[in-house]
Amino acid sequence: MDFTILKEMLDRRQFTRLTHILKTMRGVDIADFLEELDHKAALLVFRLLPKDLAVDVFSNLSTQHQSEFSMIVDERELANIVEELFFDDRIDYIEEMPAYVVKRILKNSSEMERRLINQFLNYPEDSAGSIMTIEFVDFKKHISVREALRRIRNTAQQKETIYTCYVIDDERRLEGIVTLKDLVLANPDDKIQAIMETQIIYVNTYDDQENIADVFKRYGFLALPVVDQERRLVGIITVDDIVDVIELENTEDFHRMGAIQPFRESYLHTSVTQLAKNRILWLMFLMISATISGGIIRNYESALEKIVALTVFLPMLMDTGGNAGSQSSTLVIRSIALGEITVRDTLKVIWKELKVSFLVGLPLAIVNLLKIYYIDGYGMLLALTVSTTLLVTVVFAKIVGGILPMIAQRFRIDPAIMASPLITTIVDAISLIFYFRFAVWIMGI
Repeated sequence: MDFTILKEMLDRRQFTRLTHILKTMRGVDIADFLEELDHKAALLVFRLLPKDLAVDVFSNLSTQHQSEFSMIVDERELANIVEELFFDDRIDYIEEMPAYVVKRILKNSSEMERRLINQFLNYPEDSAGSIMTIEFVDFKKHISVREALRRIRNTAQQKETIYTCYVIDDERRLEGIVTLKDLVLANPDDKIQAIMETQIIYVNTYDDQENIADVFKRYGFLALPVVDQERRLVGIITVDDIVDVIELENTEDFHRMGAIQPFRESYLHTSVTQLAKNRILWLMFLMISATISGGIIRNYESALEKIVALTVFLPMLMDTGGNAGSQSSTLVIRSIALGEITVRDTLKVIWKELKVSFLVGLPLAIVNLLKIYYIDGYGMLLALTVSTTLLVTVVFAKIVGGILPMIAQRFRIDPAIMASPLITTIVDAISLIFYFRFAVWIMGI
């Protein structure tokens, strides 16, 4: 979005007009605008916003800008902002803040709020408990629909969602759910017990957030109840939080597939030092593992000395093998992420990739043989050696690319780790062995 006009108004100090336009904008767009300004200008614009809009904008700021804002506003202003955030947004904010900022927040919180915040912060980082909110509507099954609607009207402003309500007993055990649609369409004198749904899908506080995302996708929920070990209702997860989880998990997978240690800050907000730290370990591992290929080439130096033309086709064979393996691994990793295949489908994956590899490898080998013999002008034995190696390499690469993510899933390792860089390293080494063995066998060197 282009904020040129807004910046001109700010430069000309046309605050009344600027405020009027900001009130018509969405919080996420205003947050983007603030992140393009320096600290002083951003704070000035932020203070022009009505309180409810300011809270929405603050929740959409990046972690870095939230931290900066937290340090330049006074404690009372910070307390007012944090107090108005939905509880799950408040927890997300506190989790990402430095210790000295957290102290400022907790200092202005009530004893009950501090206890709740500390409880949430103790849940594992990627668990249901860490992303749930406690701001939901609940009531007992013996009340009437009329009473339930009255309760919703009286408390709706403090709740994150009112479209799904939860029925609990005296010990807060989850007994059923009722949608707002059910309540509106029901007879006002009906009891909640008569209209509630008792076949409930719920998650535990320690369930992994990636598995919870699968539940949302499968059933199309807007919200999902979270219970403890005794099935007591402790919170709910809303679809907007799951969208964030899906984006985060996809980003981590892309990082791992590129041989980068995952990080959560945006690229521009991550320091150069941190970016280097996230990359160097994988690069070091891949560099050392690549020496295997060098060792194989050294073992066949005599063959290369006899037929120097063998070296011409090394890059093509290694690149094609790596690309073929990457294609398979990308498709399999994505299918695992979408829940389309599981470990039980390993043999099916191998069989499918075997058939695909022959359908792909044979045309490549034939075209390559014709090119080497007729266009490049090399002998038929060399053309046959290179083309045979190419076919075997493609077959091997596609099977490896398909099976490694399945092995990773079997041992509860993120399948994305078994992506392009690692597969390329393995395929490079094996393709060299095939190449030189075929050269010795076919060409007699």
